[in-house]
Amino acid sequence: MIPFGLKLSVVLVLLLGFTYHRVDGLCSVQHCTNSTRCLLSKDQMTCKCATGYYGDQCDKDAEIRVVCGKNYLIIGAKEDFFKYHNVPLQSLHLANKSCRAQKVVIGGESYYVSRISKDLYATCGGKPLEKNFTHITYSLSLLSDPQVTGNIIRNPVIKMDYSCVYPYIRRISLPFPLVPFSSEAVMRVDELDAKIQMMLYKDQSYTVAYSGAPTIELRDKVYVEVRVTEPADFFLLRINECWATQSSQPKEGSVHTLLLNGCVDDQTVSFHNMSKGESGRNGESSTIRYSFDMFRFTGESHSLYLHCTIQLCEPDDYKSCTPNCNSITKREAVRGDPTNQGLLSYGPIRIEMPDRPHSSILMAVVLPVAAVWTVGFFLIILITVAKAGSRRLTQVELHSQ
Repeated sequence: MIPFGLKLSVVLVLLLGFTYHRVDGLCSVQHCTNSTRCLLSKDQMTCKCATGYYGDQCDKDAEIRVVCGKNYLIIGAKEDFFKYHNVPLQSLHLANKSCRAQKVVIGGESYYVSRISKDLYATCGGKPLEKNFTHITYSLSLLSDPQVTGNIIRNPVIKMDYSCVYPYIRRISLPFPLVPFSSEAVMRVDELDAKIQMMLYKDQSYTVAYSGAPTIELRDKVYVEVRVTEPADFFLLRINECWATQSSQPKEGSVHTLLLNGCVDDQTVSFHNMSKGESGRNGESSTIRYSFDMFRFTGESHSLYLHCTIQLCEPDDYKSCTPNCNSITKREAVRGDPTNQGLLSYGPIRIEMPDRPHSSILMAVVLPVAAVWTVGFFLIILITVAKAGSRRLTQVELHSQ
């Protein structure tokens, strides 16, 4: 492929169609023996050159190339091909005539090239984007103006239809966090949407999700599931970081980290496989399940919010989507560009506090005090009785004398 002086980043290239019309100089039927270059008519009386070839014997390669870069689209062919059809450079353009072709020289060979950025796709007359769950297609046409002589047109008009088909995983971005009980975010991945949902479940079976703000006791397991709901079972999902806050805002107040750079940062965190009883890993499928032990912050608030940054990977990008948690260096290097991450938030999650034993404490204090006062009361009674008895005894003794 001709690089056109650029580093290629070709995802998928389709040259859907290239058509042109000759008035004369069609290929020679006698020389039309190679079906890959020359095509005979049904009656085998005429022939025409196959796409990408030209010349009276269809023996010249136009070297038509389509380059689908990350941010640009290019089509080009040899200058000699256009000259053979009497098409000057100044007549070549996209659907919008302001988007003109240019001449470039590569390796001593001259080419007519049209190069536009994706930002100018619509401006230059790009056709409506074709989208499905897995790919997005950009389609353009390179045209030549008819060469008018007097009131007739003799030279052919060339039209090159070309397309670039991209898997629609490029970048994830979410302008704001969502904080519902079932957190679902629509993430923009290039020009298409992917839906990711975070939910909390009542037990390790992951069958019954909380329908409202969950209330969980300290040290009980919190079961979290993050899933790509649309398109289902296509992307690989990776959780980069998860943390809890007292505030609904992900970066305010006290913070406790659960996952860092895709790896466990809280010793109670465990990943769960979709299959029952098996441990799971981060980044291996479109669904991630993990759990941690419920806790609370030292402040007065008895609720917390859960936040996770996530990214999507192409199905064949398994290696880079799975974090290497055995290497400290790798864990530090995984942080990456924050613009390639989406944010999910969930909450509030309320902490169920055990009832404080007020009655027990009261009894523990009151009983000893009551006992002291009771003992004191009986001592007073005894002393009074003793004094009364003593007085009576004294009076009896005096009378007896």
